[in-house]
Amino acid sequence: MPVPKGSTIDPARTRAAIVEAATPLLYERGLDGVGVAELCARLGISKETLYRHFGTKDGLVEAVLERRSERVHAWMAAAVEAAGPDPADQLAAVFDALGRWYAEPGFRGCAMVNAAAQHHVDAVRARTERHLARYLDLFTGIAARARAADPDALGRQLLVLVEGATVVAAHHRVAGTAEQARAAALTLLAAARSGT
Repeated sequence: MPVPKGSTIDPARTRAAIVEAATPLLYERGLDGVGVAELCARLGISKETLYRHFGTKDGLVEAVLERRSERVHAWMAAAVEAAGPDPADQLAAVFDALGRWYAEPGFRGCAMVNAAAQHHVDAVRARTERHLARYLDLFTGIAARARAADPDALGRQLLVLVEGATVVAAHHRVAGTAEQARAAALTLLAAARSGT
């Protein structure tokens, strides 16, 4: 990422630009699908720049995963907020958004779960756990607004549905996965509201 003559180097901006450029490549190819030399060549940076900003390739991977988690959470929260105050509409909006994501040509599943499956190391597992906890908070909030008898249990069930649907959509490629998960989620929500 060459710096135009006369401009100053901003380490935070450089770091953010590297993360932004590395995210689609690592998502498409997997964390182990591209080596440091190719990664640097594709990003247009030197190994020295990579190491200066991230320490190691793993440092870059962690930054990419954190940024991706932030984006996904903001995207889901925006879908819920745009749906209005009704918890059923909010939940439906989550699965509608997921269905659009699943239909994208570059869809490869949940980057966080993929990373955890590829790297059984504490740092990646901890980051994935935090990512899933954010989802769980979102779903538990919907369950609480729906006045579910046990919002925590319903939140966990909804998390299982979302992650299960995402895995099925990524690896089984069956049309209607998001719609089927949406129907199951709304059934769970209705049952939790009625106390059955």
